[in-house]
Amino acid sequence: MYLLSAELVVHSWPVAFGRSIPKSLFSGHWSTPRSPAFIRPTNRSIRRRSTMTATDSQDRARALWLENGLPPEMLSHLNLSKNPNSAIDSSFKIASAAQTSIGLSGLAAAYFHSLRTGVTQDVTVDARHAILDISSEFWYTVDGELPKPDSIWDPLAGIYKTKDDSYVRLHTNFPHHRDGLLKILRCDATREAVQKELLKWNAEEFETQAALARMCASAFRSFEEWDKHPQAIALLNTPPVSLVKIGDAPRRVVAGEVNSPLENIRVLDLCRVLSGPICGRTLAAHGADVLLVTSPQLPALPLLDVDTSRGKRTTQLDLTLSSDRDTLATLVKDADVFLQAYRPGGLREKGFGPQDLAKVRPGIVCANLTAYGWEGPWKDRRGFDSLVQTATGFNWAEAEAHAAFSGKLFEGRPVPRPFPLQALDHVGGYLLAFGINAALAKTITEGGSWEVRVSLAAVGQWLRSMGQLSPQAAFGDGKPLPPRTIPQHPEVAALVVTSREALGDKRDASEALRAMTGISQSAILSKTPVREVDAPMGLDRNDPVWLQ
Repeated sequence: MYLLSAELVVHSWPVAFGRSIPKSLFSGHWSTPRSPAFIRPTNRSIRRRSTMTATDSQDRARALWLENGLPPEMLSHLNLSKNPNSAIDSSFKIASAAQTSIGLSGLAAAYFHSLRTGVTQDVTVDARHAILDISSEFWYTVDGELPKPDSIWDPLAGIYKTKDDSYVRLHTNFPHHRDGLLKILRCDATREAVQKELLKWNAEEFETQAALARMCASAFRSFEEWDKHPQAIALLNTPPVSLVKIGDAPRRVVAGEVNSPLENIRVLDLCRVLSGPICGRTLAAHGADVLLVTSPQLPALPLLDVDTSRGKRTTQLDLTLSSDRDTLATLVKDADVFLQAYRPGGLREKGFGPQDLAKVRPGIVCANLTAYGWEGPWKDRRGFDSLVQTATGFNWAEAEAHAAFSGKLFEGRPVPRPFPLQALDHVGGYLLAFGINAALAKTITEGGSWEVRVSLAAVGQWLRSMGQLSPQAAFGDGKPLPPRTIPQHPEVAALVVTSREALGDKRDASEALRAMTGISQSAILSKTPVREVDAPMGLDRNDPVWLQ
């Protein structure tokens, strides 16, 4: 499957942490317990090595590249950092996942460019740059100011204790999600009131009730508990990114000169929050005309949109109106890529499912992102990075690892410990971009219409398959994120680029335009550097038309 160089070794951890720390910490816990989708069963307690070299990362990149039917000779052009996992303080190999996914995205763009022009080039990714890249929303400034640290998350979002001595995580960043959860709890909109009511619920009971109401909450689970769940079983053997041919079409005709890999490629981006928008931002950086389409009837997250919309144009359509559906259908006829991350089936109900799009525009690439995949009882469930982390065992395993490092004792279930950044969202976004670029290449080599599938849960399964670092390697040797300061920390300042606010089609030319800085793309292409261009810095700045 995906571990071409899965070298397994047995470690013996010291046992000086105290008897209150679970015994699993000393019996193979750091090895990704029971992850059968990627690790063959064994009757020994085994652990993966606590470091990962560039060779290991490139083996993982090679596996995903070949799994998706791409030419092996391109892999010699991919250069990744050595010993990447000291680049962040987590027990999971987030830096390896980051540089691998970013490198694959860049390499697939370079491959598509080589098919169009005959020009080959190298792709290089530095692991620490990749870590700042996959936390980009932390670092951007507008007119020299950082967004307030507590402004990205709603005050009610986060972890709460439950009656069964467990926890649930609530996601309340959208007002209708917050209001829906408060309606279930029948309480005031304060953390104290929410906590009081949740102490009357068992964790999984509340998770189920929230899902029935189409709200967003996750019960806190260990890996062992998640592995028994029907959704985990449904995800077995699911890769983090897959390409599916969904229709016949002639091979794409290669004509004309292009200076960027995705120049003249038209992308409809119907995504919100992080993973999908990050994918669209990446495609724009490689030269695509990315038109971000949002709804005036749905809430926005402007503090995230500012960063993730860099390089795009933005417009709004209300797909409950037939006239706006007609406008989107017209745009589809000339689109190369249709990227969406709405709830499963939401756009299909309006006539914009993958099969519908392939009929209207043969040769299109349809890219779809979900929380929990396309099979199983949770396939239609709403979800976000933080919820998937909590539901599938990562917050538990990270908490145990940190307890082992710090020597802090706990009884029963640990307090959930999230990743230091939204790793599943960002890595998933880059894997989605990789899949799109790979599918575009297939439209040249094979023809056809293609669907690209990525789910946050499958991305998490892939990350988990890499194993865990030792507690000392994770939290002793791992480098924390730099502080968010103005002036910016030198490490951040060295990697930011400046973008001017785009005038767009709907602004008064006399209005003062702002400037923003943001972390630069960490995939460095040797012959076609990414484009760092204007930023819309707002929704609905453009007419719903393609550039000529």
